[in-house]
Amino acid sequence: MQSRLLAVSAVSALPALLLLGCGGSDSALPQLAAATPATLLSCTDLASKISFANTTITAANAIAAGTLTVSGTPVPAHCQITGTMNQRVSAVDGNSYAIGFEMRLPNAWNGRFFYQANGGIDGSVVTATGAVNGGGGLTSALNQGFAVISSDAGHAAALGANFGIDPQARLDYGYQAAATLTPMAKSAIKTAYGKGPDRSYFGGCSNGGRHTMVAATREPEEYDGYLVGDPGFRLPLAAIANIAGAQAYATVATSSSDLSTAFTTAERAVVSNAVLAKCDALDGVADGLVQNTAACQAAFNLERDVPTCSGTRDGSCLSAAQKTVVSKLFSGATTSSGARIYSTWPFDAGLATSNFAFWKFTSPLVLDSGGAGLIWPTPPEDAATFNGPVFALTGNVDTMLSRVGATNATYTESALSFMQPVNATNLSKLRDRGAKMMVYHGTSDPIFSSDDTTTWYESVRSANGGSASNFARFYRVPGMNHCSGGPATDQFDMLTPLVNWVEKGQAPDSVVATARGAGNAGGVNTDVPSSWSASRSRPLCAYPKVATYNGSGDVESAASFSCK
Repeated sequence: MQSRLLAVSAVSALPALLLLGCGGSDSALPQLAAATPATLLSCTDLASKISFANTTITAANAIAAGTLTVSGTPVPAHCQITGTMNQRVSAVDGNSYAIGFEMRLPNAWNGRFFYQANGGIDGSVVTATGAVNGGGGLTSALNQGFAVISSDAGHAAALGANFGIDPQARLDYGYQAAATLTPMAKSAIKTAYGKGPDRSYFGGCSNGGRHTMVAATREPEEYDGYLVGDPGFRLPLAAIANIAGAQAYATVATSSSDLSTAFTTAERAVVSNAVLAKCDALDGVADGLVQNTAACQAAFNLERDVPTCSGTRDGSCLSAAQKTVVSKLFSGATTSSGARIYSTWPFDAGLATSNFAFWKFTSPLVLDSGGAGLIWPTPPEDAATFNGPVFALTGNVDTMLSRVGATNATYTESALSFMQPVNATNLSKLRDRGAKMMVYHGTSDPIFSSDDTTTWYESVRSANGGSASNFARFYRVPGMNHCSGGPATDQFDMLTPLVNWVEKGQAPDSVVATARGAGNAGGVNTDVPSSWSASRSRPLCAYPKVATYNGSGDVESAASFSCK
């Protein structure tokens, strides 16, 4: 039933929270009022004006319009604030730590605040522009007039994974840096504009998606909109599963020094093409995209649909041993007792990419190993002698799992606590105050499975009487690798529809996404097939609906597809 805004004529007298009336058995959810703009009072003197506990402002710089660009578009004039919080020297490893940050405050402010959650293991204060999408965004939160903050999550990149030796640095990385920065940032905004933010948003992809989901459960009262991309919300488990994958791939690799020889680009293309042969037309048209992921998993069978090599591997088939390894990994890596470590993975069209290869064959040795060996376990490995590749290829996966769930007198909170959302499917506090969440995930993501996010969202639906669409929506991005790339329409703006949902009650049934072909201002996606239009567009449909061809119209246009 359509909700109707009560007392429209008296809107100026209402508080920021406006109630929506709706009949039926569902209780009405609050409708949050729109943000109102303001003008920056001053810039360079903010270094002396901003005052917050345990905070040092190191610079306040006026940035002229056009000095910074996003996808070739000049960013309007703004003020750049840099600083640190909670500077200290660790009693455990003797290193210096602080939460480094930068804020960018537009001269012409839209009244909104955006917390930019960064990816990887953090460690760097990247430019605070506020990404709004998957690959090559054409706009940004800063361009749209948001005040934006970015941080290093409490440690320096030079430490690498060694910051995990310090217990507090672990907690800052997990969730405390965001919780610490939020009130400081809102206070600084009030100093800069004479009022705090009317509406606040939190967003990021990968580890940034994890940060966002963690904030949604730990700080549901602080933010009004959460934009979650390809979330590694069970990051320690995903990383250990990826290490288990590396060990399995090593058994069929033809070179002991190159894991990618276990499942070469040509062989992965064979599998992707076989997936397309079985699944491409399930959405009504053969166009190189698998929209109906669930139906595809039922239709495709690796053993039956991919040729088995009768002799030497030549790139046109998989050996029986390869099929065994690949099948088991897509079903989900397991412990020695057969328990699944993390998640299943969907067979999809985006396997034959450099992004896939990096995450499956390089990341276990140089990234996942550091997390599982130094950042998350209790106790950590000896940083002085730690060898990531050796740890990944020879370490005991069962032991790794046990240690990321352990605590001791020094490391009093386990990684399964500080890295993951608290009761991830209970979003009642967020829901009941009128906040919204939009989640997207590439179906060819090789490091965090879209199956895992699908399972999570199904649980959220179950926890809300079978539907969570009045406050949380999930969008699968066909063909997209980790946060971007792959044979996909991976360029989209999800921040604008999130704002419209939060502040205007306009629930987004779909979001239009575009391919980044030749000439794209956000950067060309080299994984886009040459047979596609450079500007191909598709609707990203709110789950469980899928984009389905209408039966006529331009196959390159989103207008020819409907969410069904």
